[in-house]
Amino acid sequence: MRSINIALLRRNHLIGKRIDEEILSTRANDYGKSIIKKLSAFLTERFGSGFDESNLYSFVKFYRYFPNIFDSLSPKSFLSWTHYRVLIRVDSDVARPYYEKEALASGWSVRDLQRAIHSQYYERLLSTQSGSLPALPQGIAPSKDPLEYVKNPFVAEFLGLPNPERPDETELEQAIIDHLAQFLLEMGKGYAFVARQKRIHTEKKDYYVDLVFYNYFLRCFVLVDLKAKKIEHQDVGQMDMYVRMYDEMIKGADDSPTLGILLCAETDEDIARYSVLKGNEQIFAAKYKTYMPDETELRNEIERQKAIFLLTRKDEND
Repeated sequence: MRSINIALLRRNHLIGKRIDEEILSTRANDYGKSIIKKLSAFLTERFGSGFDESNLYSFVKFYRYFPNIFDSLSPKSFLSWTHYRVLIRVDSDVARPYYEKEALASGWSVRDLQRAIHSQYYERLLSTQSGSLPALPQGIAPSKDPLEYVKNPFVAEFLGLPNPERPDETELEQAIIDHLAQFLLEMGKGYAFVARQKRIHTEKKDYYVDLVFYNYFLRCFVLVDLKAKKIEHQDVGQMDMYVRMYDEMIKGADDSPTLGILLCAETDEDIARYSVLKGNEQIFAAKYKTYMPDETELRNEIERQKAIFLLTRKDEND
């Protein structure tokens, strides 16, 4: 199956290369279109289905967007042709190779890839919102930057909440447990579920963290506190305490510092600017959405969350 897939990719790549170099690059636009129409009819008559005009143009985009895909002398893994048909719809020359590398590294199905692109997975990473671009996954040498493993906003249309407009925290937590595989996919690469309502015991009191995960790329615990309302300053203080407790009482000697994510219905500019979120590299606030927004709405939300997130960054004079 792997050999067949590589042969199909090579065929499509070579056809796209010839069409681009011998027809589209050397002919007037209208004339080039008429030749492709005739070429489509000829190839279909001789070889059968799979050579309609739409496919031929897809071959061209495949060649243009991935011109050197077969140039490496070292062994390389490839996605399926269906994956690449999805990828060539991504216009960004930065996002497209990221999605390709991430789909390979994480074993995304075509449906997973489609959802990631539609939900603007790449643009929602905090690393893109901080002004730096996330590094491409490198297999044995993944990035250690937490900003490449946290998104804002989270998109969780798959939860199937009975009252998605106003879920309470218990409903939200149960829905995440019921759809854990999809939630892990939304969280990103390297996450494993550890516990629900994790108890932290001190001499005076027991404390409970809603959800605990472990990221094996970052080699750290990730605490998630769910808030079915707008974030408050006491929520940030509580998470700061949980992270400190986890670092002191549970984190292993080989583990990196614990991260905390406040997953809330709405973030807040004042809290981002004036609470302990400011300059904190272990605690993040992220908004969740219980439905899949359209492209424009989601893009606007990402920009809003980006502006709020930047308020938490250290000033240059700090």
